[in-house]
Amino acid sequence: MRWGTVCVLVCLLILCPSAAHAEPAEAFRPPAIPLVTHDPYFSVWSMNDRLTDDWPKHWTGTVQALCAMARIDGKPYRFLASPLNRVPAMKQVSVEVLPTRTLYQFEAGGVRLTLTFTSPLLPDNLDILSRPVTYVAWDVRALDGQKHAVSLYLDASAQWVVDTADQAVIWSRFKAGDLDVLRFGSKEQAVLHRAGDNLRIDWGYFYLAVPRQSGTEEVMAGDRTCRESFAQMGKLPDTDDLRMPRAASDNWPVLACVFHLGDVTATPVSRHVLLAYDDLFSIEYFHRKLRPYWRRHGMEAPELLRTAAADYAKLTEKCRAFDEELMADLKQTGGAAYARLAALSYRQCVAAHKLAADFDGRPLFFSKENFSNGCIDTVDVTYPSAPFFLLFNTRLLKAQLDPILEYASSARWRHAFAPHDLGTYPLANGQIYGGGEGSEKDQMPVEECGNMLLLIAAVARTDGNADFAVKYWPVVAKWAQYLRDKGLDPENQLCTDDFAGHLAHNTNLSVKAIVALGGFAQLCEQAGKKDEAVAYRRIAQEMAAKWIKMADDGDHYRLTFDKAGTWSQKYNLVWDRLLNLNLFPPEVFRKEIAYYKTKQNKFGLPLDSRKAYAKLDWTVWSATLAETPQDFEALVAPLYQFAHQSPSRVPLTDWYWTTDGKQAGFQARSVVGGVYIKMLTDAKVWKKWSERGR
Repeated sequence: MRWGTVCVLVCLLILCPSAAHAEPAEAFRPPAIPLVTHDPYFSVWSMNDRLTDDWPKHWTGTVQALCAMARIDGKPYRFLASPLNRVPAMKQVSVEVLPTRTLYQFEAGGVRLTLTFTSPLLPDNLDILSRPVTYVAWDVRALDGQKHAVSLYLDASAQWVVDTADQAVIWSRFKAGDLDVLRFGSKEQAVLHRAGDNLRIDWGYFYLAVPRQSGTEEVMAGDRTCRESFAQMGKLPDTDDLRMPRAASDNWPVLACVFHLGDVTATPVSRHVLLAYDDLFSIEYFHRKLRPYWRRHGMEAPELLRTAAADYAKLTEKCRAFDEELMADLKQTGGAAYARLAALSYRQCVAAHKLAADFDGRPLFFSKENFSNGCIDTVDVTYPSAPFFLLFNTRLLKAQLDPILEYASSARWRHAFAPHDLGTYPLANGQIYGGGEGSEKDQMPVEECGNMLLLIAAVARTDGNADFAVKYWPVVAKWAQYLRDKGLDPENQLCTDDFAGHLAHNTNLSVKAIVALGGFAQLCEQAGKKDEAVAYRRIAQEMAAKWIKMADDGDHYRLTFDKAGTWSQKYNLVWDRLLNLNLFPPEVFRKEIAYYKTKQNKFGLPLDSRKAYAKLDWTVWSATLAETPQDFEALVAPLYQFAHQSPSRVPLTDWYWTTDGKQAGFQARSVVGGVYIKMLTDAKVWKKWSERGR
């Protein structure tokens, strides 16, 4: 390339910084698209390119059907459904996934239909965040300058309230203010009866709430009866089917509604419904059943629906403004591809948790290890997802840490290190991983101690005080002592990447211990413990200096201290920068980034030298070590291509093969919130968003 050409390109980048963050050439094709996303049980996705290719599914892959059709000038079309008999599909023109909304556009018969799913997971308002209500909205307009008679149809299957389709269901209807409400529930109502991973909820009630207005119909009947009646005659059956209880698979009962819009012109006509789920009780916390947070003052389902309906216009506008502002900040911070990846991660991160209320109304926020082992409130799942909550609202992060810290402070937890989990979702009755409460076998001692100290230090950094740490100081100090004694050269033990097996002398785990001790020194300083702050700062500095020599392997740093010719991502180093610890010199970061760029495959950077699989969250953390936008984007671009091209059509997996983009394991996990770590490198952006949460 000639020097003159180089100068022109450099000048263009200087004059037009957005050129460095150009939009990807193709429309983004996520592996799965969020539709209704609130918690591990109320989480439904489209796992296809087109919404008419198959039924929507729970994140586990089990069908939880929605069906939507339009009649345009007497001709039926489907736009949300698996192929139906003699009902053609509308042409899907586009799909866009934003942080709180998914927007589809369809065309047929001279009409453009926009379908919007809004789950208002606004992190600065826990009352709204905790509401299990998604708005489904239609905007319809003519494209050809003509008038078109249009009716809209939607139904939801009883599959939403059972784990397996052979379970019996019941249904009913009532009015709530200006809403006509249809309700499904399982017959047995075994509240919090089972724990496990690949399960759907089979207690509580699902609601379809329809704003009352002229031109609406609702019915509860079999799926074929409702769908064929609308497709052939443009209306619903006259009476409800009252043959119940019966299995969800027995003539597939549905809750159905129709909107007759009349003649539609170029002026858009809008309608919406509410989809909601009341689980009654959400979590069992040391044998106490906890209500969902929205119920903490005695609110019942009818009030929930009335309140959500009254807030529709206000909340949908807030979500639009929120999405617009957040996408702009994401693009400015990490580029357009990064922004799309973060938008896809947003609702998945939140919906892998449940916000419950303790007996005094305090928020407790429990994660579920989706398709890893089903554990609840796992520390090394909270750790990778934490950047999301550090950015948006530390109350939600503290609500995840409180249960672990209370457990570790109790007589039940007898180990010198931090717990791994609180049980199996939704039963948080004590650790079940590894040796549980009784044995040190297969525990993660350095991992979880380091995670807890770093998270508590990051909370203090965000909040501007160490009040949260002081509340639990005895156990926090005990974990710091453990890392002081055991952290530099870890014994043969598991780390968060436990799928890779036990590993001794793990250099990345050692980094975690070192930066965690640096974080503890900061906590001591903030808590007024000056002597301890100086002592632990010195310990962390000495350990960092030893690490650099012990891990050095020429142009990179090793996977383990004792094995030359190995390498690994040192994603834990990112906290040295985010907490302004300055324990490791910049040369360490530069050396690692330069080496990573030589090891990338088509779909990303492998986790280490042993296998070709990657961890999505950790790769973004490693990329955040980069000093230039170009290096960051060089490591993130293959992650975007993975999400865009992966043949594994599941809610975003964080563990996949970098060679072919196939899922290695896990899906729909909260750890994708770790993508937001890049946003924490901009102090102004971090402060702006986190202050709203406070």
